[in-house]
Amino acid sequence: MSFEWLYDLLPVTFYYLMATLLLLANITAWVSILFLVPGNWVVVFLSALFYVFMPVQENNGISLTVLLIAVALAGLGELVEMLGGSAGAAKKGASRRAMILSLLGTFLCSILGAGLATPIVPPLGTIMGAILGGSVGAYMGAYLGEVWKGNQDVDRQEIGRAAFIGRILGVVGKMAIGVIIIVMITVDSFI
Repeated sequence: MSFEWLYDLLPVTFYYLMATLLLLANITAWVSILFLVPGNWVVVFLSALFYVFMPVQENNGISLTVLLIAVALAGLGELVEMLGGSAGAAKKGASRRAMILSLLGTFLCSILGAGLATPIVPPLGTIMGAILGGSVGAYMGAYLGEVWKGNQDVDRQEIGRAAFIGRILGVVGKMAIGVIIIVMITVDSFI
């Protein structure tokens, strides 16, 4: 009995297994955006490793063009998050201390929010808890930063509200760009 057909099938099967693992790793990296991890850059890095180390199978494989577009989109995602997160608060007159504490509050409260909301509705609860927790942390950090500075010339609640809304818009924008990157990479690697 000959098993030559199996030897022909192994490279293709291995390729699709690795492409599936890349997709799962990229989704995990994408979710990490909620915790201030540069998830889109992790997606680009993992995809670049796949590009370098996985041989093309049956005209499948990530092209250099798609990889370069992913790099540009990841940079755009960082810009969207940065502008969304701090532009609103800065526009309202937030101090540097308020913006730094807003970032710290975002990080700590996104982890806390995800942990508290995970038991409610497991993957969706984690995502929503991290977004809401991070936004509340941005509000509290910006507000407390202005209190700590003793800044009486600004409306602390308005600055906190701007940080809250900016955080939500920034992370949603960055995650939307991350979805585009993942879909683009996945389609290019499978089709």
